[in-house]
Amino acid sequence: MESTPNSTTAAEDAALIRSGHQPTNPPRRSADDPFTAEQVLALGLRADRLPRHVAIIMDGNGRWAQSRGLPRIEGHRRGVSTVRTIVEQCSRLGLEQLTLYCFSSENWKRPPLELKLLMQLLEQYLIEERAEIIRQNLQFAVIGRRQGLGDGVLNEIARTCDVSRDNTGMRLCLAVNYGSRGELVDAARAIADEVAAGRLKPEEITEEVYASHLYTAGMSDPDLVIRTAGEMRISNYLLWQISYAELWVTERCWPEFGVEDLHQAFQDFAARDRRFGGLSS
Repeated sequence: MESTPNSTTAAEDAALIRSGHQPTNPPRRSADDPFTAEQVLALGLRADRLPRHVAIIMDGNGRWAQSRGLPRIEGHRRGVSTVRTIVEQCSRLGLEQLTLYCFSSENWKRPPLELKLLMQLLEQYLIEERAEIIRQNLQFAVIGRRQGLGDGVLNEIARTCDVSRDNTGMRLCLAVNYGSRGELVDAARAIADEVAAGRLKPEEITEEVYASHLYTAGMSDPDLVIRTAGEMRISNYLLWQISYAELWVTERCWPEFGVEDLHQAFQDFAARDRRFGGLSS
């Protein structure tokens, strides 16, 4: 797949943005200053009770579109708009990380035309949002297997990671061609290779060692998992990492998920008693 003609290099984007000039594709302007503690409180939230890391299963794009007599791809396009809104809100609230389940390893079973459009939409998002990622000081990361992704998508992932490498704000992590079982297999293989090479002894394999071989090495575990469209399942998402995460499910499909829904999820999270296997204090 060829890259969109108007795409620019990471160095060009970073130089333009950081010098105060506009890149080739001017980003939309947004009030992206972090909320103060008083502003967070005015939203009905408490800064000290917010989750550090939120993982979202963005479900229901196709169903939302079909229920309105629209092509499924229109639901995915509307879903991108929701991504922009939720990313900005989480960043302003001071979250440490937001991980979005964009494309699972099982999604390759979808019709070829839908897959082509999804990859084009992902590539377009990476190009168009690059300047906004810099403006919001977001750290950008992608987890999942690279095999099967087109050159255009891979190039834009690399550019966006590179241009945001010095940022210090919230980490925006996209799970693309991701499946948790595959991640666990890849980690097991990497550890087995180290044992075979004599760099690691079997008795030295601990939970910490195993976690260090996952795609998410160096990232904190999610505190809260949000799923839209009412499905009550995890769908092969971060199985190791969400062992003690709180789950929050809404009937709303992803394209209609809004800031108020996000705040409700955070309010419910704050009211829960997280014991991690122990007793209430």
